[in-house]
Amino acid sequence: MKTTFPQLLLKHAAERPTAAALREKEYGIWQTHTWAELALLVEHVAAGLHQAGLKRHEHMVVIGANRPRLYATMLAAQALGAIPVPLYQDAVAAECIFPLNNAEVRFCLVEDQEQVDKMLEIREQCPQVSNIYFDDPRGLRNYNEQGLASLDALIANGQAFVRQHPQWFRDEVGKAAPGDVAAMFFTSGTTGNPKGVVHTHATLLDRAAAGAEFDRLTSGEEVLAYLPPAWIGQNIFSYAQWLACGYVVNCPESASTVTIDLKEVGPTYYFAPPRVFEGLLTSVMIRMEDAGLLKRKMFHACMAVARRVGPALMDGQSVGLLDRMKYALGDLLVYGPLRNTLGFSRVRVAYTAGEAIGPDLFTFYRSIGINLKQLYGSTETAVFVCLQPDHEARADTVGVPCKGVEIKLADNGEILVKSPGLLKEYYKNPKATAEVLTADGWYHTSDAGFLDAHGHLKIIDRVKDVGRLKGGANDGAMFAPKYVENKLKFFPHIKEAVALGDGRDRVCVMLNIDFDAVGNWAERRNLPYAGYTDLAGKPEVYELIRDCVEKVNADLAADAMLAGSQIHRFLVLHKELDADDGELTRTNKVRRGFIAEKYGVLVEALYAGRSEQYIETQVKFEDGRTGSVSATLKLSDAKTFAPVQNAA
Repeated sequence: MKTTFPQLLLKHAAERPTAAALREKEYGIWQTHTWAELALLVEHVAAGLHQAGLKRHEHMVVIGANRPRLYATMLAAQALGAIPVPLYQDAVAAECIFPLNNAEVRFCLVEDQEQVDKMLEIREQCPQVSNIYFDDPRGLRNYNEQGLASLDALIANGQAFVRQHPQWFRDEVGKAAPGDVAAMFFTSGTTGNPKGVVHTHATLLDRAAAGAEFDRLTSGEEVLAYLPPAWIGQNIFSYAQWLACGYVVNCPESASTVTIDLKEVGPTYYFAPPRVFEGLLTSVMIRMEDAGLLKRKMFHACMAVARRVGPALMDGQSVGLLDRMKYALGDLLVYGPLRNTLGFSRVRVAYTAGEAIGPDLFTFYRSIGINLKQLYGSTETAVFVCLQPDHEARADTVGVPCKGVEIKLADNGEILVKSPGLLKEYYKNPKATAEVLTADGWYHTSDAGFLDAHGHLKIIDRVKDVGRLKGGANDGAMFAPKYVENKLKFFPHIKEAVALGDGRDRVCVMLNIDFDAVGNWAERRNLPYAGYTDLAGKPEVYELIRDCVEKVNADLAADAMLAGSQIHRFLVLHKELDADDGELTRTNKVRRGFIAEKYGVLVEALYAGRSEQYIETQVKFEDGRTGSVSATLKLSDAKTFAPVQNAA
């Protein structure tokens, strides 16, 4: 797509001025912004930024949730030839220092008082930051910091400039070329400082168009933008594809109203990581367990039909007349109301990515008539590398290469990608750029996998994480920690897992329970508990988790390549892993190395065969205070199974 984001904005405004571009829920009421209104807002913001001194090729940080005026500011920066850099709104202040200094940021737009306070807290460490604008003025009336101003004031200055220079904005937009840098996204930084991934208008819009063509997206789609704009997945779905297709993006009122807003919007095109689909299903199952006997029996009877018939119907396969009638009845009584309750009654295409999704979870959604599929990509590839075609969605693959993508495997099993959507570079990091981009244009994904007989890509693990067991009965056996962790997280009672074993004689894991799911399970058994730490240490909970672990072991035993990765010992952690404590990235990926070091005493106890271990851990609360949580943890053995090929 040989154009730029601001040029697409002006095209939509000229061709469909009164069509809805963005909706925002405010005080419980949806407010609509048309394409013409949005273009005018962007023009005023751009003029205000120009007056304030924002230069071409300069970076501008944007921090906040999905808000129309934050999107408008990103477009305004791009119209000036500047480069928006979205950062995670839930990042603590210290996490913003490196990106701000690395990108030499002078201008910041933040959403509200919370984000303003963060910027002011780190201002001494980021002395080049001169202008901080805020969208929501609540709580900021008595702030008199130098360079701090409202977005409203910036817009007012821009309006005055535009009245005197009516052609200026279109002239500025016309100066941009598709090969210009459009945005920079910082990686999660699982190993050291995050890297700034530089993308051009051409790379982002090419992948947006490829995804739109693959799923036949039109301007009639409705999307709910609720994930962090700093994550490239959200940025592609609610920014790049939004401008490429011209569909409507809906911004929820707050994180707490997302499930309500989802039902009100009824999106036709939906994206969420597996944890969101897991959370939705867990809430459904909890409510169903609390329902009356008749309703529970009807639900389970209809779901039995759905599991048997639904995926075949979704894949366009032939199904007997009787089964079709049973499914139609189930759709009337259970599946239709359930889709409506979840907010998926109008979904035509739903995607999940970022982590593997459990086969049971995947099958559940497809069996009730939701076209849930998987995709594969990364920040560096502008997301779209592989997509699952309709009628070819499977839980164990991530789809086929989409338009313009080539895939090949290195000798060590690493997936290499060639695509029009590859990053331009890592900002100020030529060494890291050279490590991932070859001279002939192949990108090293760092993922290990293979293409199956049907041309679908299967992911095993990160190349650097695929290790070998050393010593014992499984000496030399392959160990893929992420593969093991994902199998554990397929169970609704397990929220996070950290598998250890590389260079050791056996595999051990540290687990987090899902507090809501296990809490509901405990309440139905009249098992009292006083918070997460107490519940996690209950003997009954350990038996529940042991059953999950041993089911995973039985599954691994049937895999000739990974039978040696069966879990010998496990423990349930006394606290939930948290990004604020450095244990997860901001995209909720486990920082395995950091955790193994932080909980070294527990790792040592697992491998020493101890039955319990005391630990005290420092934690950070939401208000910035620190405290500690301590417990004596139980360490348990798990049953392992002989590999299937040797079990005769």
